Parts: sequence; structure tokens; C-alpha cells
Amino acid sequence: MKLVFLPISIVLGLVAGQLSKKLFDFMWSRFDEEEAPRPKHRQINVPKLLIALVIEGAVFRVVKGLVDHASRRGFAKATGAWPGEDAPERA
Repeated sequence: MKLVFLPISIVLGLVAGQLSKKLFDFMWSRFDEEEAPRPKHRQINVPKLLIALVIEGAVFRVVKGLVDHASRRGFAKATGAWPGEDAPERA
């Protein structure tokens, strides 16, 4: 069943990436009037870049994690098989 879930996971991962980008841009527009600095920009404020990257990374992980878990729950509800592990491994 994991092989059946793989293409679904890939597509929804791409959707989550686009959603997180839109959410980050919305959040950044509330923080600053200028567009968020990117590493490719030549003249930037490095502390501002650091803040932007931390926020963008956090938004991406949260959105991707929530979309991934929701898609797994939906897949399990539709097929009866959970496409992943039951619980985290103990250290």
C-alpha cells in the first residue's frame, strides 16, 4: 500500500510547498512592506534574511507536516491501511 500512497504524497507535498509559500508571503507582508529578502539578492540586511529564513522554514514544516498527516489519515480511511509507521521509534 505504501507504493500506492507514494504518488499521492508527492503531489500533496508539492501542493503543501505552494501553500506554505503563499502563507509565508502573506505573513511577511504583515511584518515588512518590502518583499522578503532572499539569499540570491546582492544587497540585503543579513539579520533580516535570517529572520525571513527561520519564519519561512517553520511555516513550511508546519504546513507540510499537517498536509502529510491529513493525507495519510484520508488514505487510511479510504483503504483501511496506514501508509507509515504506527508510532515514533524510541531512542
